[in-house]
Amino acid sequence: MSQKPGGSLRSLRRTNEEQLLALLLACGPLHRAALARRARISRTTVSTIVNDLMARGLVVQSDEEPDERHDGRARDLLSVHPRAAAVAGVNHTFDGVWVHLRDLSSHEIASRGAALDPACGPTERITAGVGILHELLDDHGLLPGQIIGAGIGVPGPIDHTTGVVGVSLPGQPWSHIHVVQEFERALGLPVAVENNTRLEAVAEARWGAGRGVRNLLYVGLSNGIAAGLILDGRLHRGAIGAAGELGHVSVSLDGPTCRCGNRGCLVLHAGIPAVLAALRPAFGEGIGLDEILVRTAAGDRAGEAVFSDVGAVVGQVLANLCNLLNPERIVVGGELSLAGGVLLEPMRAAIRRYALSLVRDVDVVPAELGIGARVGALGGAALVLGEAPDLAAALNRMTVGTTTRSGVAGLDAEEVDSGGAS
Repeated sequence: MSQKPGGSLRSLRRTNEEQLLALLLACGPLHRAALARRARISRTTVSTIVNDLMARGLVVQSDEEPDERHDGRARDLLSVHPRAAAVAGVNHTFDGVWVHLRDLSSHEIASRGAALDPACGPTERITAGVGILHELLDDHGLLPGQIIGAGIGVPGPIDHTTGVVGVSLPGQPWSHIHVVQEFERALGLPVAVENNTRLEAVAEARWGAGRGVRNLLYVGLSNGIAAGLILDGRLHRGAIGAAGELGHVSVSLDGPTCRCGNRGCLVLHAGIPAVLAALRPAFGEGIGLDEILVRTAAGDRAGEAVFSDVGAVVGQVLANLCNLLNPERIVVGGELSLAGGVLLEPMRAAIRRYALSLVRDVDVVPAELGIGARVGALGGAALVLGEAPDLAAALNRMTVGTTTRSGVAGLDAEEVDSGGAS
């Protein structure tokens, strides 16, 4: 059955609106001529659509001064209203949850976390995260319908064809849970669920040590070992979303058996449990990672030797990835990265030794954003902000109405009652 002309026109209008919003989200302030040129839409059509978006409170005249990127003849730069909506990042670790809010211009609104009992289940964890989110919304005068997307981090591999978390580490609370379904039900808005380490990679790529790098390899060295791949500026997920399970690359075919069923996995040689086990003879039973890091930083030779071994074996694996993927930069995060040079220098040396000459001079740097649940929450917000077309479509379903007590633009009552962008 053919579509009615009126429906076709409405569909075209909506497509054009979302294209202009996506350009403003991705490129920052632009003037009407630039929007028309980039969208390949007539200036008259652009002006009509922009006027409507401004009347709806979604687009405003920018306060930013024109620079060399802008046509000097056109002073009226436009931008998406930064507080028309917000995005959330929610990151769940084994012992905590962190929630982060950003506006549409990427400025932080609020950030807060809470410790959790490692033994608690998914329902308790989700409830804790949702509770913190609503506290932050109340504190900053935001309405639930203004959150138009959430990036969620959980430990473990996630099958993106099913939305179910697989088994990776013992005691994994999310194993076999349909996380996309559970989080969408609890939050009432669109969600993107990723492994914690991949969200840390996204955060470092946008705001940390990977800024401006289009081909980035992030390595998280913790109890488990995983990688986040940013290829050509976008997070690489693989065929089903399982890309980056670096800890289960075998480094010794006759090595110890791993819980994954493989032998000699990297995590058995370079994860936190391996470091603790290697140093017990020198440091004694009950030694913790914090004390190991302090003693190593003070020059303890046993600690330096173990971190040197860890750096060397991880570097050898990374050399193979450099040959395969040719990253511009490698960012090393996770708790073990706090060892600093005693870990990173052997890692760099191993890459120089084992990688091809064309790629062996890759930049290897420590993460800038720190460690812990907060970094993954930052990455969750960054992930949503980076998906400009989807963000534009969600934003275009809104109409900004009254101003809340914090001065942030709110939704019309009709939109709130209907669930906003859900």
